[in-house]
Amino acid sequence: MTDAWTSETVSIADVTLNLTRSGSGTPLLVLHHDVGVPPQLALHDMLARDHAVLAPSHPGYDGSQRPGWMRSVRDIAVVYQGLIAERGLTDVTLVGLGFGGWIAAEMATMAPRALEKLVLVGAMGIKPERGHIADQALVSYIDYVRLGFADQAAYDRIYGRETPTATLEQWDLNREMTFRIAWKPYMYSPTLPHLLGTVTTPTLVVWGREDEVVPRECGERYVKALRNARLEIVEGAGHFVDMEKPEQLARLIGGF
Repeated sequence: MTDAWTSETVSIADVTLNLTRSGSGTPLLVLHHDVGVPPQLALHDMLARDHAVLAPSHPGYDGSQRPGWMRSVRDIAVVYQGLIAERGLTDVTLVGLGFGGWIAAEMATMAPRALEKLVLVGAMGIKPERGHIADQALVSYIDYVRLGFADQAAYDRIYGRETPTATLEQWDLNREMTFRIAWKPYMYSPTLPHLLGTVTTPTLVVWGREDEVVPRECGERYVKALRNARLEIVEGAGHFVDMEKPEQLARLIGGF
C-alpha cells in the first residue's frame, strides 16, 4: 500500500520549488516531461510502493517559481543537485521522463559516480543524426501532447476528450519556460554526448516503439555514449511511456 502523498515547497539556489513525495525506502527522484505532470500519475504511485519517491516541479513549470536568471537546462540540473544535497540523500536513483531525462543526464555528468542508478525514458538532450525532435512551436498545445501518445484513448483517459482550460493554460506557461531554456539549439545540448562518456552509473534507457516526439536513434545514441547502459523498447507506447504503459515501465524500473 502506498503512503499518502504530501506536498511542500523547498528553496534551492534562490528558487522555490513545489515538491511532492510519498513512500519509503531508497530515494527515487522523478523528473517530469516538458508538458508537466497530470494530476494523478499512476507511475508515481507504483514506484512509491517500494521507494521514497520525490517528484519536484521544474523551475518555471507547474507552479514552481520561474527564476529570471535561468537560461539553460543545465541550470535546472544544478538546482536538483542542490536538492539532493539539501535533503542529504544517498544512493539516489534518477528517473527522467522526456525533457526530465535530459535534466537527469546532465545531472549524471556532474557527478559521474554519485548516483545509484539512472533511468532515461524517451530522453531529449541529444541531437538525432537522421530524424528530428518534434518542434512544439509549430503545433498547438493539444496537438503536441497528443503526438506523444500512440493510443489517443490514453490521452482522453488522462486529460479528457475536452481538455480543461486550466490544463491548457499551464501547458502554455510550461512551453514558454521550455523555449527560454531549450530553444537554441532546440531540445539538445551539443556538449552532452561528449560528457556522457564520464558517467559510470548503471543506466536503463527506455523508449516507446511509436515515439513520434524523440526518435529512437536518440536512445541508441545514449546507450552508445554511456559506459554502462542498455535499451528497452516498450511496445504500443509513444513518447509518454509513463502515461500509456505505467505498469510496464514500473516493472522495468523495479527489475533494474
